[in-house]
Amino acid sequence: MTTQTSARPQLIDLHPPSADMHRLVQDGLQREPRQLPAWFLYDKEGSRLFDQICQQPEYSLTRTEIALLKSSAADMARAIGSGVIVEFGAGSARKVGPLLEAMRPAAYVALDISADHLVQSTAALQAQHPQVPMLGICCDHSQLDALPNHPLIRGARRVGFFPGSSLGNFTRDEAIALLRRFRRLLDGGPLLLGLDQPKSKTRIEAAYNDAAGISAAFAHNLLQRLNSDLGADFNPDQFRYEAVWQEMESRVRMGLISECHQTVSVAGEPWTFSAGQPLVTEYSVKYTMEMARELAKDAGWRWCRRWHDPADDLSLHWLEAAD
Repeated sequence: MTTQTSARPQLIDLHPPSADMHRLVQDGLQREPRQLPAWFLYDKEGSRLFDQICQQPEYSLTRTEIALLKSSAADMARAIGSGVIVEFGAGSARKVGPLLEAMRPAAYVALDISADHLVQSTAALQAQHPQVPMLGICCDHSQLDALPNHPLIRGARRVGFFPGSSLGNFTRDEAIALLRRFRRLLDGGPLLLGLDQPKSKTRIEAAYNDAAGISAAFAHNLLQRLNSDLGADFNPDQFRYEAVWQEMESRVRMGLISECHQTVSVAGEPWTFSAGQPLVTEYSVKYTMEMARELAKDAGWRWCRRWHDPADDLSLHWLEAAD
């Protein structure tokens, strides 16, 4: 008989204050090219728009990965074992369901940058899986030094879950640092890592610049957030969205291109953009099998196994902490 729990998901809010956001914007605008942290995209409206991107016909990654998890979750559970599932960057938490069914974890811990999105997604997931205690942690997981000392986590084996192409938002050095951080946060537990793989230029650029314009709206929402949170005065109409496949770096560069020479104020500080100057909103690196194994090794992980979809468009990699 399945044990039921009537408890609602708990929430711990470790969201960075606006002062930290201002500092990160200053740092990002001083870079060449200018680039802001990808997590800035995911306020309440940004998270809603990203969910819409995942439903666009050009963006197949989410649908493909969910199908792969449904078909392979039982095999993954047998191979990896159970414990507390810790999902980094949970978002709408649409992908973890098959793992909850197959692994029957002691608890599910969701980390995400948007508190509103986290509350909604864990509540919906809890209704579908009432037997699994759940905890949401609002944070920037790329900067988190330790998981909170919470009863659902304390002393438990931790199984990390980082699906999608989120690791691709980081440079190689940043990705290595993040995977090393995950190793510490998981306290020796394994990691199930999702990676998107290279495809044709046409197909990849279409996935990140859908015909419905949702990707463009997602990027422009970043400017609206800076206006709202930091008192900036960006005019989104003076920036056009662009997604370009960079073959040599095996990545897509997404950005907002200034349409004219203009000066923008952010928290009272002026920043000048020349015509054609990009503000990079995010990168998305696509990993070959060789790139994935080398990255894992350099980050202190031992590559164990991979699952992939029939077309071999994306894969989920089981990693164990190296001795």
